[in-house]
Amino acid sequence: MLNFNYYTPTRYVFGRGVEMQAGNLTREMGCRNVLLVYGMGSVVRSGLLDRVKGALEASGIGFTDFGGIKPNPTDDRVYEGIGLVRSSGIDGIVAVGGGSAIDTAKAIACGVPYDGDFWDFYAGRAVVEQALPVGVVLTIPAAGSEGSGNSVITKLDGMHKISLRTDWALRPKFACLNPELTFTLPPYQTASGIADMMAHIFERYFSTTEGVEVTDRVAEGVLQAIIAEAPKVMAKPDDYDARANIMWCGTLAHNGICGTGRKEDWVSHFMEHELSAVYGVTHGAGLAVITPAWMTFMAAHRPSKIAQFARRVFHVDTIDDRLAALEGISRLRAFYSSLGLPVTLAGLGIENPDFDLLVSKLHENKGEEFGGYYRLTKAETREIYGLAL
Repeated sequence: MLNFNYYTPTRYVFGRGVEMQAGNLTREMGCRNVLLVYGMGSVVRSGLLDRVKGALEASGIGFTDFGGIKPNPTDDRVYEGIGLVRSSGIDGIVAVGGGSAIDTAKAIACGVPYDGDFWDFYAGRAVVEQALPVGVVLTIPAAGSEGSGNSVITKLDGMHKISLRTDWALRPKFACLNPELTFTLPPYQTASGIADMMAHIFERYFSTTEGVEVTDRVAEGVLQAIIAEAPKVMAKPDDYDARANIMWCGTLAHNGICGTGRKEDWVSHFMEHELSAVYGVTHGAGLAVITPAWMTFMAAHRPSKIAQFARRVFHVDTIDDRLAALEGISRLRAFYSSLGLPVTLAGLGIENPDFDLLVSKLHENKGEEFGGYYRLTKAETREIYGLAL
């Protein structure tokens, strides 16, 4: 096990009606005037945004609306938000929505006090040392951004979709998690969120670090919980307990607990970021295609941890590591299919993928070789994209 420093300052407030505590929680994080960041309209139509605004007003918190954040959020809205905050005396940000709204809020939060271009953080030219406080009212269990220090933004010039990772600076101060807010999510969005949270675990679990039995077992347990609860959610969208378990799994998958003490990978995420940047696919659905393709490559090159996953999570009873790994991958694909997710590029609507473009953009962003579980060259990432056909 590697040395690690694990710090989670987020206060999780979980249960029915907890969005009504957003005002008091915002006041407790030291803010009196916030930017209210939200998405494309569902929070308005459902009445959630009005409830949050009422809670803020009741606590004496001023707010400025900043809505219309789209999936796969882009840098133009971040620049707009930074300018608005700087001109309005805003001292904090509250995001209402899923990963896109939260990631945009985080990008604005670190960009406001920085003298340079906020994109410096995403491009690796600068390190986040300070940021405005961020609070969250979560509506979509998927990205896990409500508990992580991470943010993903796409730069429109060149369509570069890049993730920023911080240990502490961008972790939200509070997260309101009400499973009832997820009852009306469309089935495809629910399923895509499930694939996303599973991928967050896989990126940490598939590691070459030895001696991490506790962290492995935590990851395996959350994966098994997702696999058990997901069919219940799909069959009965208003099953509160199933929704609650899925929502909490999404947070645990990405708040860092499943990665403590080990080297992480993140190749599947990086490869999917190029798919969603170029083709506009839903991130979780893209991961349902790319992650099994990556695992299939690894079954031939470094199968041991894939085989462990197959045996412990899907109870594959095969001695040979490669055969066990392949059977586990087959069962994972079958699970995704049972949720209505695609498992091939064609299933995503990408009939003739431009592999040259995908590989070129990927390695332009990540270097000639990259990967924590297995170092990958351009030829090998191209092979993995091919395995997604």
